[in-house]
Amino acid sequence: MCSVHDTVEFEKRGIPATVIITQAFRNACIFQFRSKGMAGHPYIELPHPISNMTEDEMREVTLKEVDALVKQLVA
Repeated sequence: MCSVHDTVEFEKRGIPATVIITQAFRNACIFQFRSKGMAGHPYIELPHPISNMTEDEMREVTLKEVDALVKQLVA
């Protein structure tokens, strides 16, 4: 999961970062953060799959996560 690796690299440089995944990748995300020394790092989890969602459905799903995203980036 390159997104996790990118998040870790940004965080090491003092730049707040997070990753957005779907539920299918939860275990991989947790494992990667742990293996990179950042166990427990927060992430945003969307339902899976998202590829079949309409634009309106995707907007609804993502808007529900905006507050969590902001919270993670300013913590």
